[in-house]
Amino acid sequence: MDFNKLVKQNRANVRGIIRLITKEDNEDLEQEVYLKVWKNSDKYKEQGSFKSWINTVAKNISKDYLKSAYRKRQDLSDSDENTLVTIKDKKDNPEIKLLKNERQKTILAAVNALRPKFREVVLMCEIYGYSYESCASKLKCPVGTVKSRLYNAKKELAETLKDLL
Repeated sequence: MDFNKLVKQNRANVRGIIRLITKEDNEDLEQEVYLKVWKNSDKYKEQGSFKSWINTVAKNISKDYLKSAYRKRQDLSDSDENTLVTIKDKKDNPEIKLLKNERQKTILAAVNALRPKFREVVLMCEIYGYSYESCASKLKCPVGTVKSRLYNAKKELAETLKDLL
């Protein structure tokens, strides 16, 4: 198993998962994922795809990080004022939910209105987290074409969605 190739192929997915779960870019967690994969590579059973396995490792490490960060915050908050600051309201009121739904519908409609070549690049690179290289190989086109299509698609989306920005 070529470890450098493994890292390059899965970098976008691992970063995306960490960002999705922790709401931050965290290179330490990313490094921890690759370290754990490397240490446990002999335990990998080829029942599922390797990508699924590394994604599961990334999810678990990100969740463990959140648990430990939550514990650290709880230990630090010794006064009532600090406690109130760390409590997050997980419930959105109906108005906020409605606005979020409308915003999502508008964005989805704008993405669906893109030309098919632009839409597929946006979905692959921005939604599914594929790297330019893997997107190019799946679409059987040069990396420069993927970058160009993504740039033009974002330009169109920015114009279409300028009211949301």
